[in-house]
Amino acid sequence: LGMLRHMSATCEEPPREKKPEEELSKPVVHPEAGPASLKHLVAAYGDLIKLRLSGLVVLTTMAGYAVAPGQLEVSALLWTSLGTALCVASANSFNQFAEVPFDSQMKRTSTRPIVKGVLSPLHALGVGLGTGLAGVTMLYGLVNPITAALGAFNIVLYAGVYTPMKRTHIAKTWVGAIVGALPPMMGWAAATGELGAGAWVLGLLLYAWQFPHFNSLSWNLRGDYARAGYRMMAVTNPRLCREVALRYSVLMTPICLAAPVLGMTTWHFALDSTVLNAYLAYSGYKFYRDPNEKTAKRLFLFSVMHLPLLLILMMIHKKRSKKAH
Repeated sequence: LGMLRHMSATCEEPPREKKPEEELSKPVVHPEAGPASLKHLVAAYGDLIKLRLSGLVVLTTMAGYAVAPGQLEVSALLWTSLGTALCVASANSFNQFAEVPFDSQMKRTSTRPIVKGVLSPLHALGVGLGTGLAGVTMLYGLVNPITAALGAFNIVLYAGVYTPMKRTHIAKTWVGAIVGALPPMMGWAAATGELGAGAWVLGLLLYAWQFPHFNSLSWNLRGDYARAGYRMMAVTNPRLCREVALRYSVLMTPICLAAPVLGMTTWHFALDSTVLNAYLAYSGYKFYRDPNEKTAKRLFLFSVMHLPLLLILMMIHKKRSKKAH
């Protein structure tokens, strides 16, 4: 029986091994291929534009609109959110197009759609161009020129400056923080037509938040980053990585205090935000003094909760004019 099974197995034609060029040039799966293929394609696009990260960015834009003075206009908020989402999708598509050789070397990025051959690099480039053009045009025509200019600038900054800097200098972290700071400013500009003092407070808040968030994330992934040749603080200067995370964790408190001083919120926000920021600073201090996987993860996880809670408190304590009431 064993010999028969062996003879049967050896008679079967072995599966043809795909050549690398065939895999990379594989066309995008068409919807006609069936429901499973359509689901697979939608998931690939979601991975290409980093759907969850894009959702968080759009939420900060909506928060910037909601905190800004004036009445809420639902249509303007929707166009702002959609235009921002398209700009974010564009920047992320360009980013993945540029980083294919390096993504394949990292465990956390090795399943991205271009690396796996689900989408071709040229297709991803087309998505970046299409969504970028659509997003900026939408913001310009249906919101205002300032918001459109910020959206276009952020695409260029992320894809054209931040992405190539990742392999050359740790200063890219500060550039990336600017990228994260602009979306709430876009929301403010969409609501008011200008970049007032409140817009800069929101921008500073998001700018400072990036460092405890990203530095703690990169700490537990530094082996992956080093393997792909990325210049991360956690890899090239671990002490600076921890110092910067702590420094900006502490700076969150005075930045938040500027909100009631400038009349953006009531003083209740100062009290509530100080509690959140105090724990962020404490987590940053623990990470600084005892850097390990546990303290880094604790700081990262709290930063994920910290930002939405802070923005919700800012909206709750927004200072409304008597006319609005």
